[in-house]
Amino acid sequence: MAGFSIDDLKGMKPRRGFLVGIDSDGCVFPTMEIKQKQCFHPEIIRAWGLQAIEREVREAAEFVNLYSVWRGINRFPALLRVMELLRSRPEVAAAGVRLPDMTALRRYIESGVALSNATLREEVERTGDQEIQRVLEWSLAVNRTIERTVTKVPPFRWVRESLEKMRHLADIIVVSQTPEEALIREWRENDLDAYPRVIAGQELGTKAEHLRLASDGRYPAHRILMIGDAPGDRKAAQAVGACFFPVNPGHEEASWKRLHDEALDRFIQGAYAGAYETTLVAEFTALLPEQPPWKKD
Repeated sequence: MAGFSIDDLKGMKPRRGFLVGIDSDGCVFPTMEIKQKQCFHPEIIRAWGLQAIEREVREAAEFVNLYSVWRGINRFPALLRVMELLRSRPEVAAAGVRLPDMTALRRYIESGVALSNATLREEVERTGDQEIQRVLEWSLAVNRTIERTVTKVPPFRWVRESLEKMRHLADIIVVSQTPEEALIREWRENDLDAYPRVIAGQELGTKAEHLRLASDGRYPAHRILMIGDAPGDRKAAQAVGACFFPVNPGHEEASWKRLHDEALDRFIQGAYAGAYETTLVAEFTALLPEQPPWKKD
């Protein structure tokens, strides 16, 4: 499967009457924990010399990326949020560790460009900013570590059965903020790449943009379903008026079984939105707090 472009999303012609967008990391594949704990977080410590506060770095990074309302956000805003949490911890101040300023990273994030290694490299070339250069080096190192570390991770149980059922009812796209290369590799090595018509990674914009580009003028909002394991997936669905099916962190297999046995049929039959969806979303949001555990009374 070759790479994909924005034109692939814009040019999608409906084959079915429904569109389903599916997140990948942590949703289809149990890769979020290993990627974060063995790839992202050690590289943060290495890139900024934070060995003296390793425990605090890991706590903050795991909370942001795995166990909070920020779960699943793009790596660059996530990195910024981790540094903000660390800056607020008295243990970090007591250790005398100097944290990076990150003003240039914030400016890049707020610029409105698609957040990816490619646009970050352009920012480095435009500004010559050393801190942005370090963020880029960190991000590239993360990708190299993931490529070495995360290989042939099978999908959650009931994913394959759900995709097989879904392919006869809806057009499928992957909607993710993971770099495209990793997405294509993971879907291909698990023989799942025949199911989605487009695999959209961070290079093609935000998740909401992916859904909008693929659906505008072709699928009514009530016939679009976003499947994801993070609040950002729900926000993407809301942005286009679509339904949202949550894959609950820590309960992924049960979630996919519910989709296969019950929720997908309700969506196709027009009986998903409303009380049923509200109940599922309430279960989901209860699992992802905003306050880190070290700030609780």
